[in-house]
Amino acid sequence: MNMNKRMRPRHSTLAGADAVGLSLGQQVRNHVLRKIESGEWPEGFQIPSEAQLVEQFGMSRMTVYIALRDLAAEGVLVRKQGAGTFVAARSRQSTFMELRNIHAEIEARGNHHTTEVHKLEALNSDLAVATELNLTPGSTVFHSLLVHRENGRPLQVEDRFVNPRFSPDYLDQDFSLVTPNEHLMAAGPLEEVEHIIQAIPGDETARALLEMQPGDPILLLRRRTWSRGMIATSVRLLHPGSRFSLAGRMTITR
Repeated sequence: MNMNKRMRPRHSTLAGADAVGLSLGQQVRNHVLRKIESGEWPEGFQIPSEAQLVEQFGMSRMTVYIALRDLAAEGVLVRKQGAGTFVAARSRQSTFMELRNIHAEIEARGNHHTTEVHKLEALNSDLAVATELNLTPGSTVFHSLLVHRENGRPLQVEDRFVNPRFSPDYLDQDFSLVTPNEHLMAAGPLEEVEHIIQAIPGDETARALLEMQPGDPILLLRRRTWSRGMIATSVRLLHPGSRFSLAGRMTITR
């Protein structure tokens, strides 16, 4: 028997500069997370079995088991009895630090965006809406109510009021083809943005539009924008809290 061959240790492909000082379990975690973040292991992908990872990296079965168990507890992986371990669907994340077009966000994830137009109308503003837009109560405002879907599933209800002085042709747009964000950004330069984020119970209409179950949380982002020296628009963006999140990152200059 070739003893040199029999005693040769297996070398983990996790080894390297990034692995220095990390526990074996943390190395497994980092390996899985890198595969997911790179897109090599997309949502729903069945990752290698525990036995395959043990064989590949030369670690104990318990080390691999604990690492995968913890990632499943954090919502990164889904473990199905008798079927294997899969990459979990990610909570849809948007940024509140920028005014990004929801169509572009969804398409960037490789998914399909559609819009349903439920209302597109001119209204006489009540006190609340007039205050939001800095108008006299009773002034005419434009109103739209849209539902944005990702791969057919509702992701956002957009309830928007627009100052007609800013966008006189707002009601002439086909918002099943172009989003209000795209139209309004083309109408004038952005000068100021105000954001308010709340968790709300939501009314029956919002829940029905978002196809949510009773008791599920709704994430509300209220946004006002200024352009050409006026408040251009005020919008309520409602999202299913269980499958949507908001994130922000900024650079601090001194």
